[in-house]
Amino acid sequence: MAERKERVLILCTGNSARSQIAEGWLRARAGDRFEVYSAGSNPSGKVLPGAIQALAEIGIDISGARSKSMTEFLGQPFDYVITVCDNAAENCPVFPGPGKRYHRNFTDPAKYPPEQQLEVFRRVRDEIAAWFTELFNLEP
Repeated sequence: MAERKERVLILCTGNSARSQIAEGWLRARAGDRFEVYSAGSNPSGKVLPGAIQALAEIGIDISGARSKSMTEFLGQPFDYVITVCDNAAENCPVFPGPGKRYHRNFTDPAKYPPEQQLEVFRRVRDEIAAWFTELFNLEP
């Protein structure tokens, strides 16, 4: 019988950049260990091209991802609920079960001028990767 994968929900405000990067990265690096989902407290309805490109540059394809509302996941148990922006941490409902909650605020690349955004997407990608590598004890 296969061992149950731990369930991870990553939350942000728009589910258009930071939480999408986090979901895509963790699924690609540790999808054998985790079921990974992301959602937003106020979903934008789109995944930003910079998020898609920043992950594509390291061989991860999230071009088929969609922006989702955290209400889609209410009532579902999670082992980890992770917020990657302060707004989502403040507005996050309680998810039932013994899940651990983690929070770290990452810069919102969309708040930068267009000519600077890709650089910020890359930096956020690398910061999330470093944090998750440590948090989940993954091989670097």
